[in-house]
Amino acid sequence: MKKVLFIFLISCFSLIIFSCAKDTDEDETTTTTTTTDDTTTTTKSYVSVGDSGTILTSSDNGTSWNSMTSGTSKLLNDVTHGDNIFVTVGYGGTILTSSVNGTTWNDRSKTKRLWGATYANSTFTVVGNSGTIYTSSDGTTWTSRTSGTSKYLNRVTYGNNTFVTVGISGTILTSTDNGTTWTSKTSGTTNELWGVTFANNTFVTVGYGGTILTSSDNGTTWTSRTSGTTNLLWRVTYGNSTFVTVGNSGTILTSSDGTTWTSRTSGTTNNLYGVTYGNSTFVTVGHSGAVLTSSDGTTWTSRTSGTTNNLYGVTTTTTTLLAPSSLTATGAAGQVTLDWTAVSSARGYTVYWDNATGVSSSSTAITSAITDNYTHSDLDNGTTYYYKVAAIDSAGTVGALSSEVNAATPLPAPDNLSASGANNTVTLTWNSISGATSYTLYWDNVSGIDSSDTAITSITNDNYTHSNMDNGSTYYYKVAAVNSSGTGTLSSVASALLSANIQGSETYSNHTYAITTSAMNWENAKIEAASLGGYLATINTKAENDWLTAKFISYGNFWIGSHDKGTEGTWVWDNGTTSNDGGVSDNISAGARWPDGTLKWGSGEPNDSGGEDCGTIRDSTGVWNDVQCNSNLPSSAYHINYGVIEFNQ
Repeated sequence: MKKVLFIFLISCFSLIIFSCAKDTDEDETTTTTTTTDDTTTTTKSYVSVGDSGTILTSSDNGTSWNSMTSGTSKLLNDVTHGDNIFVTVGYGGTILTSSVNGTTWNDRSKTKRLWGATYANSTFTVVGNSGTIYTSSDGTTWTSRTSGTSKYLNRVTYGNNTFVTVGISGTILTSTDNGTTWTSKTSGTTNELWGVTFANNTFVTVGYGGTILTSSDNGTTWTSRTSGTTNLLWRVTYGNSTFVTVGNSGTILTSSDGTTWTSRTSGTTNNLYGVTYGNSTFVTVGHSGAVLTSSDGTTWTSRTSGTTNNLYGVTTTTTTLLAPSSLTATGAAGQVTLDWTAVSSARGYTVYWDNATGVSSSSTAITSAITDNYTHSDLDNGTTYYYKVAAIDSAGTVGALSSEVNAATPLPAPDNLSASGANNTVTLTWNSISGATSYTLYWDNVSGIDSSDTAITSITNDNYTHSNMDNGSTYYYKVAAVNSSGTGTLSSVASALLSANIQGSETYSNHTYAITTSAMNWENAKIEAASLGGYLATINTKAENDWLTAKFISYGNFWIGSHDKGTEGTWVWDNGTTSNDGGVSDNISAGARWPDGTLKWGSGEPNDSGGEDCGTIRDSTGVWNDVQCNSNLPSSAYHINYGVIEFNQ
């Protein structure tokens, strides 16, 4: 038994100081230390931390490094940057902060060993042993949070309004209220998880045995990915459209999506413990002061750190990302589409909006924009919306706001536009639109109406009488609702024919129908139709038949274009039109039925009584009857009807 225990202890020690040290909680208290050895304010692009209080800074993208005095001999595990403050954490509850580019450090230490730190959403969050979580808005005053676990928490990150921390035994916790309350999630693994990051709407966590898990639902469910290695993976970051994870024995893997991973040659066998991205450069640090840099995550160059101490964490100076340029907004029914120029190094964008000008970072925020465009849906029509957009960096820091743009969602098109023509006058009606303050009517005497045609504005009702028009012409119309946001979507077209011989006209399914002023026999109605450029109505559907009946039967009995003058009993349409609908339109002889089974002809019709060869509709039921085509009887007689004329638009 002693031999087995001895072998286990040797194996644990050889893995790395982390794996052994974290198995025992540390509740030691450290004293406050303030260092004043260096007060220079030279901008440092990178800060790395490690054994024995090691702190290094680099101002040339990780190429050369300078040692800084931390004021502690404790092992420092991680470092982050936000709001012009560096925060590093480590053994013994060490928390050090620096507001002068990593040169002067102040001790803010707690008691529990701390492993990970991040800054996002104006909040520093650090995690550590026994489920320890602290948050701070300034790096100075820290508040302990209840994690609900006693497991060691190793790293923490932020994305899409969610903090995610990971730890031993596959522990994953999430918080959506800035790190105040935390919820445990099922990772699907019992392996230790050591690194976590967020980009492209995806959380990625890595750990023991080459473990890689991803989540696209804010850390709620996780999917295991194949890493291709069994080496422990310590950290993961994102930049230049690439995830990069590093681990033992110089392991470096890259992925464009977090799902498929490719092994890269690091040129070292040292364990790599930390990795970050900034200023277009990846930097990874590790055992014995190892430092490597890469512009693409594929090709790596070894750098001299100036120390042989192990380096465990590295971060970049957080600089405010530039405001996205060329922001545009295009309104459509119920939505506004936004486009802008992508910002380099942005991992996502926040869209701020309001329905009044003066958008700021306190306006309603949309944080789910990942690429350089966004469609804002489920909006009220007839409303103007105002927008600004800002890029988000890898730390979750929101950059500068863009200029403001606006777009209106148009009012919907009025339904059921109807145009009824009579002598020199067209009467129009339509359904009213909620929120409209007026209507604009567009018209012409040729088809193809759009907003460039003649406009009649400031119509305050849902109807209009267009007077003093020329007989002998067909007039075409569209209508749009108007409010303070502008003119809405145009309706479908309606048309009406004006003639001294026409007493009314209506539009249905892009065809115009008119009824003659006088009753006449079928032959004269056909001649009248031809003289006006139309034909006696051809009825293709039961819906059309019902509509014609409803619109025109109030004038009296009317002719339609059916007849069997050529061959008795074989009924055809006078204009020969067919809709290629399997015979529904052209099957109009005795016994013909509509698709719903109802008869087209009235009971006992057509019966050819006294040589009846032409079709008519005689009552509100809309069924057909055959009567004589060329009777010269008085207008009150059975065989004299009005003609309903159809015009193709």
